[in-house]
Amino acid sequence: MTPRRLLVAALVIAAVAIAITFWVGNAGSPKASDCVPQPAAAKKVDAAATGQLAALNGTGTGRGYADMAFTDKDGKPVKLADFAGKFLLVNFWASWCIPCRAEMPALDKLAAAENGPDFMVLPINLDVGSGGLDKARKFLADGGWKNLPLYADSTFDAFKRLQTEAVAAGLPSSLLLDKKGCEIGVLQGPAEWDSPDGKTVIDALKSI
Repeated sequence: MTPRRLLVAALVIAAVAIAITFWVGNAGSPKASDCVPQPAAAKKVDAAATGQLAALNGTGTGRGYADMAFTDKDGKPVKLADFAGKFLLVNFWASWCIPCRAEMPALDKLAAAENGPDFMVLPINLDVGSGGLDKARKFLADGGWKNLPLYADSTFDAFKRLQTEAVAAGLPSSLLLDKKGCEIGVLQGPAEWDSPDGKTVIDALKSI
């Protein structure tokens, strides 16, 4: 086999390995033991969701996402379990999504104000294909959003999981998760996260 063919074969094997990693991480449902229904927490977040955040729904049904897989800015595999110990606002976005573009400044300001030892804004880009990560990287750089880290799922498998479970339908969509990666609230569509209403919701999440 020629060196060129050996290189192509190696790349194919690597791509298959990454695809299997995503499939294993995103295809299965979370273990029931990982998350339990949290009606009181959902009620607290739901009550806080007013004004600019009125479209957010407190859920707390027991769904968990600790095993949800994606990549970091260098393409290395990551799971939501890697962020255990922090409340999370997980935001799914894409550079081609106009409402996502409009929401980015608010998410960046929220991250600047609230990110810390117990909370994090975690955006996951969904520009699919081999060039998806580069598109996302350029988009964030052009926007100057320095407080939003680059994580991505160019396979779209993570969001397909939400669609399959009827959690979310389109972009942008956001999940509010507790420190174990268990779902507390869901918002479909953009929001003014840096508004006083957004802070009220985040404060409610961090108080559960």
